[in-house]
This record gives sequence, C-alpha cells and structure tokens, in this order.
Amino acid sequence: MKKRVLVAMSGGVDSSVSALLLKNQGYDVVGVTMCLGVKDACDSIARCCGPDAIEDARQVCYKLNMDHYVLNYARELESRVISNFVDEYRRGRTPNPCVVCNQFLKFDLLMKQARALHFDYLATGHYAAISQSAGRYFLIKAKDHIKDQTYFLYSIPYRVLSRVLFPLSHLTKPEVRDIARKAKLPVSGKPESQDICFIPGKNYHAFLEKRLGTVEPGEIVNVQGRVLGKHRGICFYTIGQRQGLGLTHPKPLYVIALDAKQNQVIVGEKADLKSRGLYASHLNLLTDSLPARGRVKIRYGSTSSLASLFPEKNKLKILFDTKQEAVTPGQSAVIYNRDTVLGGGIIDAVIH
Repeated sequence: MKKRVLVAMSGGVDSSVSALLLKNQGYDVVGVTMCLGVKDACDSIARCCGPDAIEDARQVCYKLNMDHYVLNYARELESRVISNFVDEYRRGRTPNPCVVCNQFLKFDLLMKQARALHFDYLATGHYAAISQSAGRYFLIKAKDHIKDQTYFLYSIPYRVLSRVLFPLSHLTKPEVRDIARKAKLPVSGKPESQDICFIPGKNYHAFLEKRLGTVEPGEIVNVQGRVLGKHRGICFYTIGQRQGLGLTHPKPLYVIALDAKQNQVIVGEKADLKSRGLYASHLNLLTDSLPARGRVKIRYGSTSSLASLFPEKNKLKILFDTKQEAVTPGQSAVIYNRDTVLGGGIIDAVIH
C-alpha cells in the first residue's frame, strides 16, 4: 500500500508545491487547511491563515486530484498562541508566535489528527530537512540557507521527527516558484506572506491595545536611572528599538531593557546593547545531550555565533565568544552543530 501523507496547506506556493512533489513521488496525499478563525482588518469577516486561504488550497487539491480537509483550530490558536503572545508583551518581552504555533498546533495537535486519520506522515512547506543516521533522526538546515526555517522549528518534539516530511528541503525559493509555474498551479504567482496571521491589518499596536485593555504609560530612563521622557506602554517597545522614542540626545539612544515591574523603558547607547550571554528556558532538545560548545542563533534574521553552553537544572546558560547585540527576552535561542539543530529555548534573561 502507498504511504499516506497529510499535507498542511496554507494556500501558498510552498505548501502547494510540497503536495505536488509528494504526489509525484508516489505517496497517497491529502491536503488539510487549518482554519484559524481570525478576522480581517475590519474585524468582521472571518479568514484563516490568509485571505482566501481555504479556497486557494482547495483549488490546488482539485488540480492535483487530491482530497482536501478543513479543520477548525480557532480555539486552539487563541488558547495556545494568541494568549501567550499577549501575555509575553504584557511582561515586557517580545514573543515569536510562529515557534509556539509550530510546537503546539502543527506538530502536536495536527500531528495527532493525522495519526487518528491513519496517515503515515505529516508534511509542511517549511524550508528544512530531516535526516536519519543509526536509527536517529535529525533536524537539518534546508539547502536554501536564506529561506531556511529551522529557527522556527527547533521546538518540534523529537518523538515526531520520524513522521514529518519537508519536501522542499533540497530546493531554493526560485526553484519552487518555477515548479509551480510549470505545473500551472493556480497559486504559482501568489505573493509570499510574512505577516503574523492573527494581527489584523498588520497593526500590532491596535491589536495589543484591544487585547490588553488599559495600557499604562511610564518613564523612559537611562542606565543610571535618570528620567529622560515618557513612554506610552512597554508593550509598544522592543530591545534594540531606536525610532519612536521621542528623545533628544547627543548620541542615538536605543531600548536596551524593559522593566515590567517598574513600568520603565530603559535606554542606552549602542554599546549598551551588547550582551555577553543569556539564560534560556522551556528547552526542547533534539539530541541526547548538548555539547560544551555550539553555534547559537538569537533571532531569525541573524547569523549564528559561537558560544559555550552550561545546562543549569531546567535552564541553559549561554556565553558567547563575541558579545551579541540586542539579545531579546521572549525570542528563541537555537543551537546548531554546523547544519544540525541540537535544540533551543526561550530567552529569559540577558547577561550583561
């Protein structure tokens, strides 16, 4: 019998080409779109992962002669992802909801649904790879290092790696576009979305104000504690921010810390953004044990840096060889050995 694959389809070109490739490889493929129940900018029309996502995915499945399911995960998005997103901002942190969504929705709840429906694998259109050696599975960077998404995938539970397929692992984004065009997929020219799906109209401030209710203004202080101005609410600021502070100073000032207890935004000069290390918690390891040294990535758009790793109970202390700029609590620290993901965790505290 053919191996059965459930493909998570957002209605975009990546997941659509993933389905096409799996069909061509001889799998029995079915598409599924996760309906997330979020609203558009007018807060009236329900949509899912993006505008017309369900219909776009359905059209691709029709083109490929595949069945297509729609599963409602609106409640789970709210309880697992959005509530965490809002709470992190309330605490003066900058969360990464894509990491949480992958961990709890795609590779936990959707994976369980795939198993309940007797699928052998769950596939997504992520740019990542999985390799096998000596009976173990490893999460590996994609061929396209520019598009590589392993930073968002480190939180996948190790136990499910053997049942995950990433069909785009060996392709670059232009190659994926070319495959879609040649196959005449209806989404071949669809623009890529890099926005958070549950933020209406890309307006973070309006979303947070609505969710948090009253946002208390407070003081902007320098590293010595001197009051320099007023802020409109710590949830509207993030580490490394320079614009929008409303301050006059001989040198450029940056947000270097957010103190939720004191309701203060702490600013400093460029040099004050540098940190020697960090503490991370909520760890997910994809290896039996961490080495003493590794390369650590502290945000999606950054390059990894050499660091020493010190496990401490349920946390991990990371000390970099070279000081890092704008280490941000709430973001993820992901550990690599060359192209292999060893694991990662959520940044809790900065070591200055």
